Amino acid sequence: MKKALIVIDMQHDFIDGSLGTNEAKQILPNVKKIIEAKDYDKIFFTRDTHFKNYLQTQEGKNLPVPHCIKDTLGWQIHEDLDTSFSTIIDKVSFGYDKWKNYLDGIDEVVLVGLCTDICVISNALIIKALYPEMKISIIENATAGVTPQAKEAALMTARSCQIGVE
Repeated sequence: MKKALIVIDMQHDFIDGSLGTNEAKQILPNVKKIIEAKDYDKIFFTRDTHFKNYLQTQEGKNLPVPHCIKDTLGWQIHEDLDTSFSTIIDKVSFGYDKWKNYLDGIDEVVLVGLCTDICVISNALIIKALYPEMKISIIENATAGVTPQAKEAALMTARSCQIGVE
């Protein structure tokens, strides 16, 4: 059985930057511990990636807070997390639509990171649609949502779609 860990958007802007939260800061040690356990055949990190025209995009009009602008400190994955044996994927939307390029041959996927109710759930659902028989799970204490209520709603959606919550 091959197992992959996907670390979603553990970037400065979501932890201690323009959209940072206490909940995001609190999960950082949990995410670090999961990565350092080396229980995975492959580890992927995603980076939410925007550009200087962010405020002119649909997302920028709905969330007018510039964040994760490519090549800024806020776009970088937090330095407490070891990315040296990982694949880093820059994604330009909530969900990454090219997981087939990376997950063929993988039997199980575990997701952690930010934000549970936006990018984590989006990617979990995309992977579930691409691989309906794959075991997919989200580690609850290694994710944080925009709000605790939004996180719980996303985890309920995951359960409804046969995505495990650990």
